[in-house]
Amino acid sequence: MITKFFRRILGSKSKPIDRSIPVMLSAKEHGIDPKLVSSNAIRVTQGLQQAGFKAFLVGGAVRDLLLGIKPKDFDIATNATPEQVRKLFRRAFIIGRRFQIVHVMFGQDLLEVTTFRGASVDAAPKDEHGRVLRDNTFGEQHEDAIRRDFTINAMYYDPDTQTVLDYHGGMADIRNKTLRIIGVPEERYREDPVRLLRVVRFAAKLDFTIDAATAAPIKTMAPLINNVPAARVFDEMLKLLMSGHAMACLHHLRKEGLHHGLLPLLDVVLEQPLGEKFVRLALASTDARVKQGKPVSPGFLFASLLWHQVLEKWTAYQAAGEASIPALHLAADDVLDSQTEKLSLQRKIASDMRDIWAMQPRFERRTGKAPYKLLENLRLRAGYDFLLLRCASGEIDAELGEWWTDFMEGDIGAREQLQTQKPRSSDTSGAPKRAKRRSGRGRAKPEGGTSEGGE
Repeated sequence: MITKFFRRILGSKSKPIDRSIPVMLSAKEHGIDPKLVSSNAIRVTQGLQQAGFKAFLVGGAVRDLLLGIKPKDFDIATNATPEQVRKLFRRAFIIGRRFQIVHVMFGQDLLEVTTFRGASVDAAPKDEHGRVLRDNTFGEQHEDAIRRDFTINAMYYDPDTQTVLDYHGGMADIRNKTLRIIGVPEERYREDPVRLLRVVRFAAKLDFTIDAATAAPIKTMAPLINNVPAARVFDEMLKLLMSGHAMACLHHLRKEGLHHGLLPLLDVVLEQPLGEKFVRLALASTDARVKQGKPVSPGFLFASLLWHQVLEKWTAYQAAGEASIPALHLAADDVLDSQTEKLSLQRKIASDMRDIWAMQPRFERRTGKAPYKLLENLRLRAGYDFLLLRCASGEIDAELGEWWTDFMEGDIGAREQLQTQKPRSSDTSGAPKRAKRRSGRGRAKPEGGTSEGGE
């Protein structure tokens, strides 16, 4: 009765939230550990503030700090223009066409500084699907918050006062483990379709639930990704696959209907039992290395993802009469030619992939000088780890991988003895076999994380 009385007096509709006024969270309320903040990030915010500008850490860095995670990268938002930022720091460079940003360098440490963006994108150049092509409209901080993609990425942290400004309820969403887009989801996805991939990556990486309204349009709007430049899609896919949660990301991609056309492994390979096991082993290895803080080679990763396309074409060329080695090179050319356009593969990554694939038939030559020459190959470790994945997946007999493990670890006498042994199976053509694992003295196990080239 009392509740109904107050509703009649005050009105039943709640007052709209003023998004131009942030909730200010103190150090006690947000719990960020200042020790997790980069000293160079503090130098940039202090430099801007001392010059009379506003400056805050923003985006994923603040999100990770709130989750108790040390950020890998620190982004700064300010009301200073790119030119004003550039003049304040000795090594600062303006980059970007779609939206200008400033890279500030301290040794090898790179910090990204952006000017607060204006709220309206109505006048910005767009393609026929609504994707924003260029937008250098600057504005106020609350307008900048509206322009950010998700509530958990729209908080601002001032290392000097140790306060967090929260414009869109991001703190509540972090506590509830919810991923929610800011604004109307359909409009935000049209502005930048890469957000369709970002929502999947964040949900998998953070183990957050995607808000129902945020998730609803994803499947129907997935084709918009085809309108994004290949280089941007590749960058986002690389972040996704090297996030340390690649398997979870792939699961979310399929669940949300985003997998078609992005990578052949999702369209074809995961529907083939042998290919699925190979890919899962490769990605599990990558996830393990990321979580252990070890480096990961993009060349090794994409060589793994595209291997079964190469294998299929390699087999076809051999069936048509080509010798094994030329057939493999032709297969690699075909796959790389088709995927370079789709994925915008960098030349260095494509070269590494080709080297890893080309090494595989050389592991079959175990007599004479051939194994010793292979030991001198700069990409030996990557090729060997790839070989172990092939063995573990059942593509080839595990005996070949065991022989090479013994050969690489053995002394001269042991190597000579190995070369006198008759292979248990001479068929390493790619026919599925049961992979047998030997126990014993610390043998490499690709399931637990290969070295991926030792890079």
